[in-house]
Amino acid sequence: MIEFHNVTKRYESGFQALSNVSLQLNDGQMAFITGHSGAGKSTLLKIIAMIEKPTRGQALLNRINLNNLSRQRIPFLRRNIGIIFQDHQLPFDRPVFENVALPLQIQGYRPQEIAKRTRAALDKVGLLQKEKSLPITLSGGEQQRVGIARAVVHKPMLLLADEPTGNLDPMLSREIMQIFIDFNQVGVTVLVASHDLRLIEELDKPRLTLNAGKLILNDLDQYDSGDQYGSS
Repeated sequence: MIEFHNVTKRYESGFQALSNVSLQLNDGQMAFITGHSGAGKSTLLKIIAMIEKPTRGQALLNRINLNNLSRQRIPFLRRNIGIIFQDHQLPFDRPVFENVALPLQIQGYRPQEIAKRTRAALDKVGLLQKEKSLPITLSGGEQQRVGIARAVVHKPMLLLADEPTGNLDPMLSREIMQIFIDFNQVGVTVLVASHDLRLIEELDKPRLTLNAGKLILNDLDQYDSGDQYGSS
């Protein structure tokens, strides 16, 4: 699914966000990226999402080399990825239904299919009854659920989440993480960047830890295919 081979990312400012990072996340696995602020977590996710490109090394998604990917192919590959940010980035002038339906509208789905998939996604995150509400009327946890529904409405094979629980209290954080686990249990590959070490330890999932751009812990290999849905 995801392979990094000695990936280094240096920005034009001279800041080196990643240094010789190598990892392999298999299809159907769920893992967490941890590390201090500025450790390189977001940069790693941005490379996978094709927002950034490595300076050196190779990044592959389903054996496709992302280093040499043309701009024309990026939108096609991104259809296989759902991306969730700490900042939900929801247009507040659109009701919940339209926020979630937006990726399908952009991809040109028929209205009947859009309605079916959008309501199914809202149902999975427990917000079907809120489809006509404006995001500003929702709690922070509900807004994050809308963001998740929007990220999965097109049934991606890979979910990337960057600090999805950073602004939520512990109980809501657990609820959001359980949603990711539920998607992982039906075969979606999930990679989550988070500072919440206590919650990560409770979930017993493999961890990638970055420090100043270097991968200092990688326990992906300790979780075989039979353990990837560990305790929750």
